[in-house]
Amino acid sequence: MTKLWGGRFQKSAEQWVDEFGASIEFDQKLVMEDIEGSKAHVKMLGACEILTEDDTALILSGLQTLKEKAAAGDLAYSSANEDIHLNLERFLIEEIGPVGGKLHTGRSRNDQVATDMHLYLKNRVGEIIEAVDNFQQAIVEQAESHVETIVPGYTHLQRAQPISFGHHLLTYFWMLQRDKERLSESLKRIDMSPLGAGAMSGTTFPIDRELAAEYLGFAGVYPNSIDAVSDRDFIVEFLSNASMLMMHMSRFAEEIILWSSEEFRFIELDDTFSTGSSIMPQKKNPDMAELIRGKTGRVYGNLFGLLTTLKGLPLAYNKDMQEDKEGMFDTVHTLMGSLPIFEGMVRTMTVRTDSMERAVSSDFSNATELADYLAAKGMPFREAHDVTGKLVFTCIQRGYYLKDLPFDDMKAASPLIEEDIYETLKPRTAVERRNSLGGTGFGQVHKQMEQAKTLVKH
Repeated sequence: MTKLWGGRFQKSAEQWVDEFGASIEFDQKLVMEDIEGSKAHVKMLGACEILTEDDTALILSGLQTLKEKAAAGDLAYSSANEDIHLNLERFLIEEIGPVGGKLHTGRSRNDQVATDMHLYLKNRVGEIIEAVDNFQQAIVEQAESHVETIVPGYTHLQRAQPISFGHHLLTYFWMLQRDKERLSESLKRIDMSPLGAGAMSGTTFPIDRELAAEYLGFAGVYPNSIDAVSDRDFIVEFLSNASMLMMHMSRFAEEIILWSSEEFRFIELDDTFSTGSSIMPQKKNPDMAELIRGKTGRVYGNLFGLLTTLKGLPLAYNKDMQEDKEGMFDTVHTLMGSLPIFEGMVRTMTVRTDSMERAVSSDFSNATELADYLAAKGMPFREAHDVTGKLVFTCIQRGYYLKDLPFDDMKAASPLIEEDIYETLKPRTAVERRNSLGGTGFGQVHKQMEQAKTLVKH
């Protein structure tokens, strides 16, 4: 098959060489974006009288036919035509005759592929933001049911202080909110049109780049033709934002995995999001959470892969940049798989409040309450910290928790301690009293909940 660019060449590459250089195996995902970009380009050429009305109408009709065939899965792509752009141009010529060759007037595959990827990410980022929003709604609903459910809070994976479980869940809401904001802000750089930049230096044809951008719904155009075809910052930024989002999901997945273990027993995952063992009948494994945790690595890899590809490239376009697509497609696919799965896990998980209550009643996570109690009565906090630490050590030696320690032992440690200390040491009291802004106190968590609800769609 003669190449659409083959006039200068005297021999053809062997098939295996063509297949190595071809990108059609993966860039066919851009088929709809490529057709839309071509339609906008042709309409602009017609408006600028670079193409006749008849040629413009015929090419647009042919592109619409290809769009319908693509939607039906009726296009047979070939690696001999290298990429989605040349495949579609070949199909168009077959569909409407030689006039189809006028499609490429005033543009290059360099600005064409860049346009496709801007369109693709503009559409996909919107879908990802919606999926994040749905995930946040699931967190809010679960958290709202457990504002007054008390669970041990951890630092260093050691019991630290009792907290509201709703408060803990909302931590992930705010992580996701920042992710959503970063994705939204990145649209400013995605929503730019490279179309009309040509191979690198523009074109001699009297095109109207702003009109073509308007047809495609872009907010603006690249002011520099070299930057337009060589920029992949918008993909790197997307991959970076995606990596942050996956990192947050991975952290949450790790807690889901811990909480669902026999050692914690804080939650039980729905059967839909769990699997069993081929040999151990009793097992209920949190495989979906583990997969999300594992898939984080591939998203990181896509980011570092593209950064490495771009780091030494001279301007403007280089064939290396063909490697910008698979990681982008894979990351979109990974996010759009992980987000609904995680949303479902959170919506359907059973919270074992009895296990949480037992856990928070059988530890020293209320020790800070005793130190604060003494400090509130005038004892310097460092001294109060020391007194409390010694009482904890006494409890450990005797097999007690602070709430069980006889009052005489409490009084011997400090005359400031009164009988009301036992009320102060109750987990519910400890949580309820922490009403500083953003704290775990029930009143503060309810306020936080109302704020969160205003940030998600209903």
